[in-house]
Amino acid sequence: MKRSVRWLVLGVLMLSVSVLSLSTASYAQVAVGVSVRVGPPALPVYAQPICPGPGYLWTPGYWAWSDDDGYYWVPGTWVVAPVGMLWTPGYWAFSDGFYGWHAGYWGPHVGFYGGINYGFGYGGVGFGGGEWRGGAFFYNRSVTNVNVVNVRNVYSRTVIVNNTRNVSFNGRGGIDMRPTRQEEVFAREPHRAALAVQSQHERAASRNRELFAAENHGRPAIAATARPGEFRGPHLERARAAGEPYRAPKLSPREARGQTPGNRGADHHGADNRGGNRGFDAPARNGGNGNDRVARLGNREAGNREQRSSRDNLGRDNLRRDNASRDNPRYNSRPERQEKASAQRAVPQRMERENRAQGKPEPKRDSREQHR
Repeated sequence: MKRSVRWLVLGVLMLSVSVLSLSTASYAQVAVGVSVRVGPPALPVYAQPICPGPGYLWTPGYWAWSDDDGYYWVPGTWVVAPVGMLWTPGYWAFSDGFYGWHAGYWGPHVGFYGGINYGFGYGGVGFGGGEWRGGAFFYNRSVTNVNVVNVRNVYSRTVIVNNTRNVSFNGRGGIDMRPTRQEEVFAREPHRAALAVQSQHERAASRNRELFAAENHGRPAIAATARPGEFRGPHLERARAAGEPYRAPKLSPREARGQTPGNRGADHHGADNRGGNRGFDAPARNGGNGNDRVARLGNREAGNREQRSSRDNLGRDNLRRDNASRDNPRYNSRPERQEKASAQRAVPQRMERENRAQGKPEPKRDSREQHR
């Protein structure tokens, strides 16, 4: 009895900490900003390592991108989950000639992940691998590899998966699926980005040459691990087969990246650049991407520059006309009045010269003229 009370109190405390951390998390799924002209390989076929213990949640493997060497496989792994949260996997989506990566996140519900069948409870919609009950996670043994000796919170429930394809991206040529209304509601819930151990796991994968598609041809030597970053030891699973025959792209990785607004300043690795570049945002959700918005902003700025340039040119033209009007009679608005005034000033001067020549005294000037 005392032990049960102790576990209940511990569960409540962990749930409270999880809620507090959730309140400071991001409120929307973050699009990393990686967009590529060539699509990712199909998902490899592999088995799930046994769950290490209670509290671990499965995060499926995925293809990430490196600007130097192209696609590489990030092995699926078990991660100690934040209490009360579920993992929504990241996914690739095709739009406007590019494949864009959408990073995964933690949240109270599993949202839209492109309809991709990652397996082991992630059949394309929702998650059937387990559920939270209070502060403890219960595993569905029908789709997850759990040893009841180590994990006793288990149940069995059949999960029906209609999508049996190994396609790894959403959009034309891949999985043609859009988020449901419920998934759109889930997308507006408070979210938390990938954990530090998940980012480290991906970086470790990017340094392993065996995991690059150019080396393994869609069949990685390490398809899944029992714990993040654990790429050696007995608890590894090799890919049994490539999901589909691998076709090497004709473009180099640098050429495949191209010059799109979503590619500027993006990180080489998928989930590392959380909250960074958001240029390629949710093509599968709204039928477009952030490139259109960037282009519109660029056109607006160009128009503003053109207007400023026109105003500057007009000011210079006016200044030239003002300067020319001082020297050129054609720009004088009242030439006759000025000529008449000049003639009036010339008469007294001519009379003064004539009187001097004849020896006559100069005529007295009017007092008003003297004070003039």
